[in-house]
Amino acid sequence: MTRTRLLQWLRQDRGNASLETAVLAPVLIAVLGLMVAFGRITDAEGAVDAAAHAAARAASLERDAGTAQSAAQDAVTRSLDGDGVTCQTSNVALDTSGYATGVGEAATVTAAISCTATLSDIGVPGLPGAKTLTAEWTSPIDTYRARQ
Repeated sequence: MTRTRLLQWLRQDRGNASLETAVLAPVLIAVLGLMVAFGRITDAEGAVDAAAHAAARAASLERDAGTAQSAAQDAVTRSLDGDGVTCQTSNVALDTSGYATGVGEAATVTAAISCTATLSDIGVPGLPGAKTLTAEWTSPIDTYRARQ
């Protein structure tokens, strides 16, 4: 084989398209999977933040600390269901110490929400199966209502 013929043979592109597809297809699928995962995490973070806001507001409208906890839990459930976020586990921690303050003093209720969002169904290698998201919100207790 002469030198020019050898160079022509080396410059041929036969089979390169299938090789490029075989190499790049898994990379593109993984990138798309990561985009879906980050989108789901961002959506869940917003939903958990909104649920914390709803819980604090619902608890601040109650007359006593006893009913505030159940109102906050109901608000979290409605908020997360409305946003379409499914949590493996969710926890609502409510600080109702503001109910003990006297009338005329600034009183607040703080709701802290944690939600473990599922990521295992995306199927990207190396991605954790779940991510725990947390949010906290403080709402003032209505000063124009009678406290018991």
